[in-house]
Amino acid sequence: MTKEALDKEQSISSIIAPLLAIIVGMFMVILDGTAMNVAIPGLVTDFDSTMSLVQWTVIGYTLAQAAVIPLAGWLSDRYGAKNIFLLSIILFTIGSALCALAGSVEQLIIYRVIQGLGGGMVAPIAMAFTYRLAPPGKVGAVMGMIGIPMLLAPALGPVIGGWLIEDATWHWIFLINVPVGVIAVLIGIKTLPAIGRQQVPTLDVLGIIFGPLAFSALAYGISEGGHSWNSEKTIYGIVIGAVSLIIFIVAELKRKQPLLELRVFGSGNFTKGIIVQWVSQVALFGTMFLIPLFLQQANGYGPLKTGILMLPMAIASTIFMPLGGRLFDKIGARPLVISGLVIVTVAAYLLTGISTDSSTLELMIPLAMLGAGMGLSMMPLNTHIIQSTPANLVGRVTSLTAAMQQVVTSFAIAVLTTILDNKVEHYLPQFGQEQMGKIMSNSFGDTFAVLVWIGAAGVLFGFLLSRPKRQPDGSGEGAEKQEVPMMIGH
Repeated sequence: MTKEALDKEQSISSIIAPLLAIIVGMFMVILDGTAMNVAIPGLVTDFDSTMSLVQWTVIGYTLAQAAVIPLAGWLSDRYGAKNIFLLSIILFTIGSALCALAGSVEQLIIYRVIQGLGGGMVAPIAMAFTYRLAPPGKVGAVMGMIGIPMLLAPALGPVIGGWLIEDATWHWIFLINVPVGVIAVLIGIKTLPAIGRQQVPTLDVLGIIFGPLAFSALAYGISEGGHSWNSEKTIYGIVIGAVSLIIFIVAELKRKQPLLELRVFGSGNFTKGIIVQWVSQVALFGTMFLIPLFLQQANGYGPLKTGILMLPMAIASTIFMPLGGRLFDKIGARPLVISGLVIVTVAAYLLTGISTDSSTLELMIPLAMLGAGMGLSMMPLNTHIIQSTPANLVGRVTSLTAAMQQVVTSFAIAVLTTILDNKVEHYLPQFGQEQMGKIMSNSFGDTFAVLVWIGAAGVLFGFLLSRPKRQPDGSGEGAEKQEVPMMIGH
C-alpha cells in the first residue's frame, strides 16, 4: 500500500467514532417515522379515538420537522454544528420518552411535535457535518456510510414497528429510542469535532418567520391533497405556503447573508443536480410508499409480514450504498445516478404486473432491484449537490435541500394517492365489489406505470449532470472543500 493510500485509510479510520454518533442519531430519527405509521390503527383502538385525530400524531411530527429544517444551517453556523446536533438528539429523545408516557391522543400529538422539532434538524446537520469530516478524495465513500441509515431505516421501520406492536405495545416504539438517544449523545459529546463557528449576521426575522411557515404549510396542504384537492385544508395550506414562500424568497434574495442561500441556484451544477434529485425522489419514495400500501390493502398482510417482505430492499440498499459512495470518488455522480435510476425504472415496470396472486419471489425481485438502484444513486447525487456548493454555505444548502425534499415527498405521496383513488373508482364499475382483488391489482399496476415514466425522465435528466471542477486537494468547485477548524471533544 502506498503512503498516500495509507494516509487516506488512516484519515477515514480516525473519523469512524464521530460517524458512529451521526449514524446512530440519524437511524433513530428516520426509523421512528416509518415505525410509527404501522401503529396508527392500534392507537385508534387504545385511545378510543378517530383515525382523523390519531393521524395528527404523524402530521404534527412531519410539520414540526418541516418547520425547523430551514433553521438548521443558521443555528449550526451561529452556535456550532456539534452543539445543535446534540441538542436535536436530546430533544428528540425527551420527546420519545414523553410519547411513551402519553395518557391521551392529544398529549401524544403534542409530544410528537416535540420529537419532530428535534428530529427535523438531525439529517441536514448530519449531511453537512459528514461532508466536512470527509478526507479529500474520499467524500463519496464517507457520505455513502451515512447514506445507509437513510435507506435502511425506512425499510426496517415497518418490521420493527410491526414486531413491537404485535408482541408488545405501541409504547415500545418510543421507549426504544431513549437508550439509543443517550448512547448517541454520549458518543457525540466525546467524539464529534467542534467545527469552528461562522460569523452570522443579525437575526433574519423575515426568514425565520416565513421560511418555516412556507415549508410546513406547503407540506401540509399538499399532503392533504392526497385526500381531496378541493378541501379547505388543502387550499388554505397551499395558498398560505405559496404566499409565504414568495415573501421568503424575496426577503432572502435581498439579504447579504440569508437564512437559506437561494443564490446557490446560480450554480449550473447545483441546479441540474436539484432537478434530478426532485424527479428521482418522486420515483424512489413514491415506489416505497406504494409497495407497503399494496401489501396491506390489496393482499391483507399485517405490518410485520409487510416489513419482512420489504427486507430485500433494505439489504440491497445497504450493500449498494457504500459501493455507490466508493465509485463516486472515481467516476463522479452521472454514471451512478443514471445506472441507479435505470434499475429503479425497471423495478417499477416489473411492479406494474404485480397482483394479489403474485408469488413472494415476484415481489422480492423488484424490491431488491429498487434497493440496489436507490443505494447506487441516492448518495452520489446528494454528494454531487453538496460539492457544487462553496464550503461556507454547506450547512445552509443541506437545510435548503432537506426542506425542499420534505415538500417534494409530500407532493409525490399526495399525487400518487390521488391517482390510485381515481384508478379504483375507474375499475370499480367494471369489476364490481366482488372482484376487489382484481380492482386493487389493476389500480396499483396503473399507478406504478406512472412511476415508470417518472423514473425514465430521471434517467434522461441524469445526463445533464457534470462533475464539479476539482481542486488539487480533491475539493469541488471554487471554494468548496476549504479547511474548517475542528477541535475533537469540545
